[in-house]
Amino acid sequence: MSDIAAMTFEDAMKALEDVVRQLESGNVELEKSISLYERGAALKAHCEKKLKEAEEKVEKITLAAGQPTGTAPAEGL
Repeated sequence: MSDIAAMTFEDAMKALEDVVRQLESGNVELEKSISLYERGAALKAHCEKKLKEAEEKVEKITLAAGQPTGTAPAEGL
């Protein structure tokens, strides 16, 4: 298993989809199912963290006389 903390959001989502696919297949032994579930929970938490970080970086462009003058934090995030 790769280090989840180092994964990009996209890589973590792909890995999470793979975990879900394996669990939904019903062809996984109990012990492996437990391990997959734990990995899935960690991947989900990582994806949520990455999304929150992205939301915090979202900025709106401020304009003066129709020209970009800088950025301001996006409201409501």
